[in-house]
Amino acid sequence: MLNIADTLHAWCREARPFALATVVQVSGSAPLPPGTALAVDAEGTVVGSISGGCVEGAVYDLCRQVLEDGGAPARARFGYSDDDAFAVGLTCGGEIDVLVQRVEPVDQPHLAAALEEAVRGRPAAVAQIVDGPEELLGRTLGILGDGSGYDGSLGGVREDRAIAVQAAALLRAGRTRRVDIGGDAETCPERLSVLVHVNAPRPRMLVFGAVDFAAALSQAGRFLGCQVTVCDARPVFATTARFPYADEVVVDWPHRYLERTEVDARTAICVLTHDAKFDIPLLRLALGLPVGYVGAMGSRRTHDERLRLLREAGTPEEHLSRLRSPIGLDLGAHTPEETAISITAEIIAHANGGTGLPLSLSGAPIHSHLPAATSLAAHRAA
Repeated sequence: MLNIADTLHAWCREARPFALATVVQVSGSAPLPPGTALAVDAEGTVVGSISGGCVEGAVYDLCRQVLEDGGAPARARFGYSDDDAFAVGLTCGGEIDVLVQRVEPVDQPHLAAALEEAVRGRPAAVAQIVDGPEELLGRTLGILGDGSGYDGSLGGVREDRAIAVQAAALLRAGRTRRVDIGGDAETCPERLSVLVHVNAPRPRMLVFGAVDFAAALSQAGRFLGCQVTVCDARPVFATTARFPYADEVVVDWPHRYLERTEVDARTAICVLTHDAKFDIPLLRLALGLPVGYVGAMGSRRTHDERLRLLREAGTPEEHLSRLRSPIGLDLGAHTPEETAISITAEIIAHANGGTGLPLSLSGAPIHSHLPAATSLAAHRAA
């Protein structure tokens, strides 16, 4: 859907009804991923693509039919036709499931709000029910910013909150994904499959110190979907050959690079340098920035000395309280790879409000530590 956000936003502002065809599932060698959409308005104007051309005509006709009927959403599956190469099908050999629904913008102002955020390049998500009870199929929920607020409804308060919480995690990761909720007393009685369309850049992981631990951490960060930068002032160590999983390798003094780069509330800063001349100016700056996580490697004695030097440099106590040091969770890690898992585990726990305890010992519901999401309507009513 967000691949055509600009046009859909314009149609919503004009209160122009349209049919929306969304790829909700793919298998095999399908050309485009879930979330890709095509839309048709009442005048027959079409925007977007869901297959690169091979099934567009059939989907267009289905969109016109749904617009004219004004009824329930329609489902269709397209795959390769062995009998007739010119039949409706995917010549690439894959299969796609498509959901086609009529959208009335006047009934869904939350959709216009989410699309506007996406058009402006701001983090936003649209959750869309793609499988479940027929009366709920196609319903949407708009999630803005960091995911702490949402608007619209998927059918009930529990459903809305459960999906908004999942959408917040996907916004942090910058990933569009299909998720299942419900079928239990903890979330909602109805089992729903929801496609969460996400507009967000990948979160940044800034790794300072071109050491072996940084090589493993950059690989783990890449696996988590982060945009990874490794920075070190020593050109002999800061090379792309040593850090093949990093998106960027920078040769510069760490604090100077941090001063000129962009960060946000999803950014994780990992300081692995073990050298006060790098650590102190870097951490003093990092702890005052609106980032999500700041951690520094070193022994407990190194940590105590680091705190002393930071205080002497004038770092406020409220800033020092943000520092995760020694970095990582206590996993008994020894190797660079184990340490990378320890660090990324702490980043995940910190972002999601987790305790870091084994689930077998926590005694709480598995998702009890996810950050709360609040309805924008509730904010307006308060």
